[in-house]
Amino acid sequence: MFKITTKRKDDSVEVKAEKDRAVFAVKSPFGISQAVIERQEDTWPKVVVLRLHLKGLSSFRASNGKVGVDAAVSIQEGKTQVRMWKDGKEDAPLDEKSPFWLDVRIVGGDGKPAKELPLKGGYFEVALPKALFEGKPKSITLNWIDFYR
Repeated sequence: MFKITTKRKDDSVEVKAEKDRAVFAVKSPFGISQAVIERQEDTWPKVVVLRLHLKGLSSFRASNGKVGVDAAVSIQEGKTQVRMWKDGKEDAPLDEKSPFWLDVRIVGGDGKPAKELPLKGGYFEVALPKALFEGKPKSITLNWIDFYR
């Protein structure tokens, strides 16, 4: 259903596709990389979820070639903090009413919401917004950085 190209040889992306939903499990040992997901079907699933198996997520970007959504995720005092913006305009943050809002959860190695970073065995779950798939783009490009070094 999908052709996936990763930037680094040791990156991997596993797909669990159901009728209206696809979950992409991204593993990136180095922590800084990119993946291009190209659809082979006529349309994208109604729900596209990423599970980024990283220790942190200080920078994330999903782009369809016309528009890009960026996020930086952290945990402060046990609570998930997400900053989100579109097309590189970090000074114009998105709010939950934006059609480009990313639904982000941080799941710890025990399957419960994480309380601290770096993650140990957990993942960042990002539900991509429907607006990113308007116009049926052929591919979506993902970029991530676990921690700035």
